[in-house]
Amino acid sequence: MNSPGTQAHHLDDVRILDLFAGPGGLDVAAHFLGFKSIGIEWDRNACETRYAAGLPTIHADVSVMRKTRFDEIPKSVDVLAGGPPCQSFSVAGNGAGRRALDTVKEFIHRLVNGDKEDEAKIDEDLRALGDSRTALVLEPLRWLIKAIETKDRDPYKVIVLEQVPAVLPLWEVYAKLLRGGEGRLEGIKYEAECWELKTEQFGVPQTRTRAVLVARLPEHGAIEPLEATHLPFDLHRGKRNVAQADMLPTDSTIPGAKPHWISMAEALDAASKEKDSPVDVSRLRTGGKMKFFVVSNYGSGGDPKNRGRRKSSEPAFTVTGKISRNKVYKSITEYEADQSDRFTIPESGVLQTFPHNFPWSGKDQAQQVGNAVPPRVGMHVLGMALRGNAPSDEELAAASTWPSVSGATTDELRRLGCGDQSQCPPESHKVTRSRRESAP
Repeated sequence: MNSPGTQAHHLDDVRILDLFAGPGGLDVAAHFLGFKSIGIEWDRNACETRYAAGLPTIHADVSVMRKTRFDEIPKSVDVLAGGPPCQSFSVAGNGAGRRALDTVKEFIHRLVNGDKEDEAKIDEDLRALGDSRTALVLEPLRWLIKAIETKDRDPYKVIVLEQVPAVLPLWEVYAKLLRGGEGRLEGIKYEAECWELKTEQFGVPQTRTRAVLVARLPEHGAIEPLEATHLPFDLHRGKRNVAQADMLPTDSTIPGAKPHWISMAEALDAASKEKDSPVDVSRLRTGGKMKFFVVSNYGSGGDPKNRGRRKSSEPAFTVTGKISRNKVYKSITEYEADQSDRFTIPESGVLQTFPHNFPWSGKDQAQQVGNAVPPRVGMHVLGMALRGNAPSDEELAAASTWPSVSGATTDELRRLGCGDQSQCPPESHKVTRSRRESAP
């Protein structure tokens, strides 16, 4: 396994291109599976986390990179991966993408069946949807078409995409077109499958549903669905009476059944025991035992009194960029007095299955954590897509700790990613001066 960042100036062996790379969920997964990746990310803060972690990164807009800097992507890249921003499709977002699903499906067909001249018109029509982020769900397809239509490039051998469940119908259109090999795909056919998966069924200590697409060139074999490693969490447990709950089968009553999901307490306790761990859960213990409950930041139906609760013995709510607003209480007395605690950034990262010592950097760290792909899910998806099997127990165990990265490597990666800053997203390096600093 390569140490992250050791080949900042020599990217010939990079295999995975991570679009919309964020702080590095898929890249962390790739590292622990032994694959090298490079990410494109427009947010400067996420880039700072990536540089600190030793992850090769280009600080750029994905669409600008495709149009004007495509030749900077190493030719060794044969895997296209990424999770386009989900805000316009997410239930927690503004819903512009969800409302425009049928329209976006038409754009997908237009991209494949049209020509280069049509793209300007497609861009114009996309802008009329009212949320520029909706258009980003088309970028992976545009990157594939770009690779096919570039003379000295080969089509990507593998494509791995993930998004919120609302995007599954778009992934199904992707899959159908990838299997067909028509239009601008020029007879190149893929084996392609897409499905929903629940993260707690893969050892992530939170409930989070994702829509995943995996496509491979036929010579790499048929695509098998991922096999869950853990039982699902019952979201409706609170609506059953005690008698009904006692009748439900558990992992202890069914021989050979999968283990139950990983709880917040289990994940945080394990992380706190790692050497030099920044995760300190002593404040969450009562009588030596980890026992607390979390009240969600989101009100049910807009009523704060109906906000959901999760016990420490259960998985967390979906970790979003607002996780720092969730309130943590050790007792009902604390709750009544509103004497709450909060999850720290390292703890939030652990609930996303990032290593306990992952070097979160820059600003808006809670947003970075919430935007990321859970690395453990990434390991399962990439493992199946690239080599046909799930991560081993040894690989999963190793993923609890991130290797140290020198300041020199971080500086090299920043130079690689930002250069003289002239090609970074506009205004992204602008420093806002205080009144005192700007006073004459």
